[in-house]
Order: sequence, then C-alpha cells, then structure tokens
Amino acid sequence: MQRLRAILIWAAVALAIAVPVVMAATSPLLAWRQPVYIAAGFAGIVAMGLLLLQPLLIDGFLPGLPPRLSRRIHVLVGSTLAAAVIAHVAGLWITSPPDVVDALLFRSPTPFSVWGVIAMWAVFATALLAAMRRRVRLRPRLWRLGHISLAVVIVAGAVAHALLIEGTMEMVSKVALCLLVVAATAKLLVDLRRRGNRATSRGAIPQRDGALR
Repeated sequence: MQRLRAILIWAAVALAIAVPVVMAATSPLLAWRQPVYIAAGFAGIVAMGLLLLQPLLIDGFLPGLPPRLSRRIHVLVGSTLAAAVIAHVAGLWITSPPDVVDALLFRSPTPFSVWGVIAMWAVFATALLAAMRRRVRLRPRLWRLGHISLAVVIVAGAVAHALLIEGTMEMVSKVALCLLVVAATAKLLVDLRRRGNRATSRGAIPQRDGALR
C-alpha cells in the first residue's frame, strides 16, 4: 500500500509538471512565434514546474527521498530555476528588447510584466542569499526568515504573472499548476510554523528542513 501511494504521488507530481508543457506545445499560437520566443516561453513554463518541486522537497512530501538528498535536490532545482528564469528573460530580450526594458523599469502597461519582474528579482535574491550565506555567516533564524519571505514573493509573483498572461499555456492545466504551487507553499509554511512551535515549547531550536536551516 505504501509503495502504491509513493507511485501515485510521484505520478501526480510528474503529470502536474508535464501536462502544461505538453499542452503548450500543441498551442496554435506557436505557429506565429519565433523559435527564440518559443524557447523563452517554455523556459518560463519549466520554471513554474520547478517551483512546485521546491516546497515538496523541503516538506519531505516526496516519498523515497532521504532528508539529506531532498536538500541537495532542492539546491539543484533552485539553481535550475534561476537558469530557467535567465533563459526566459534572455529570449524575450532577443525578440523584443524595448518590452523587456520597460518591464524591468516597471514602465510596462501590462500587469503581468510587473509580477514577472518581481518574481525574477526575488529568484535572483534567493540565489544570492544562498551563495553568500556561509560567507557572511547568517544566523539560522535570519536565513530562514529571508529564504521563506523571498519564496513567498516568488510564488505570488510567478503565479500572478502566469495567470495574467493569455498565451500558449492551456488555461485549465495552467490554473491547476498554479493552484498546486500555492497549496504546496502554504502547506510548507504551516508545517514549518507547527514544527517551530513544537520546538519552542520544548526549549529547542528547530532542526528540520535543512535547506532552510
């Protein structure tokens, strides 16, 4: 029974990530797009899928992964997420530099651009925070607060960005993926708070969730 549960969980996560990509690949709008623009769009879709994995890895939701391995994969996925965001923005820059400049300067008339840029900078800030953590010797509590706060900004910005765009992503699969990202992040926040409260009541420092430690 436990083996079946593990298979179902992994299958559900794989489908949640793969279906939006496959559905986007069948969009008729692709016929009117440049190859670089298409690649940039799919980099954004992949980034949304990776965003779903991050809270699941930290929360220990994915069966069969020891905590240490989950933390390592979380770091790897975070780096891949940052690379996907860079590819997304770079592709859009190649196809339309003025639009990207307006978005980066918050001058774009389209609301989805603002949310996308906010999420982008939060992704880069998270990567910088992780890279500088040991060098500046951040305290565990400060590290957790900064990392979690930025994660919330990333999720909020990315979900708003995706939902406001009417593009190649199919609506039902896009909404489903966004809802799963929000739900997984909310569950992680609740679980972290619960663990913190239990540890505080015992007079101990929470040692769970190593990537946030």
